[in-house]
Amino acid sequence: MLALLFMNAAEQDWSATGAQATTDWLGHLSLASASLMGLLFIFAVLRALSRQSRYRAVEALGKDDLEAVHEAIRAAEARTVGEILPVVVERSDPHPGAPWIAALVTLLTGSVLLAAYLPWNTPGWLMASQLALGAIGFLSAKTLPDFLRFFISEDRASKVAAEQAFQEFYANDLHKTEAATGVLLFVSLLEHRVIVMGDSGINEQVEPTDWEHTDRAILDGIRGGSLRTGLVNGIRVAADLLETHFPWKDGDRNEIPDRVIVRRE
Repeated sequence: MLALLFMNAAEQDWSATGAQATTDWLGHLSLASASLMGLLFIFAVLRALSRQSRYRAVEALGKDDLEAVHEAIRAAEARTVGEILPVVVERSDPHPGAPWIAALVTLLTGSVLLAAYLPWNTPGWLMASQLALGAIGFLSAKTLPDFLRFFISEDRASKVAAEQAFQEFYANDLHKTEAATGVLLFVSLLEHRVIVMGDSGINEQVEPTDWEHTDRAILDGIRGGSLRTGLVNGIRVAADLLETHFPWKDGDRNEIPDRVIVRRE
């Protein structure tokens, strides 16, 4: 009997020790996951804060920058009858659904990774905790464009930027030049999109793929942290292409004012 009791006690001790080890392992994993999530979130927020100026058109192009772009336009149009207009907007669409997606993602991810620390036995506090997680994601997306961009699909970014570029082309009368040689260089900061759009006169002689060098020149400048450099180089490359097919000729007049349009939206 004593032997059986001893074996039973030993069995109970072994089971208890095993359960404790499992609990500790899961607890450490949960803590590590929660810590990693916190660090990644902090990194994303700090990164977004450091990149705020990239999404503010007015800050991205100061007075000296605008003058440099104006000079590039004047130099370009001295070589071609084409009319070049750069338009820079902070965003092509407010993307009202993106902050809600951010809220849902942070709520669900936070609930999973912080499962060991949430008050599951107290519904009221549980709901408050989850709402707080969602609110953190929502407010971060509403106030930090770089964070918001994580929750905008590439397909949607391309679609809204293309629609906005089309509107800008016609709103700024680029379709009304005498020889149909208007060219729009459109930059949408939030969507990370550059669109070059030529009028019908240009499209008859220039293939859409011919604008790829202009796109790349602008994008390289932006990726290097200088919208000014991107626009100046893009204008120069566009002028090289236009000069080949539409060189300047006597009597050419400036039909579109030499300017850069910079707008918050």
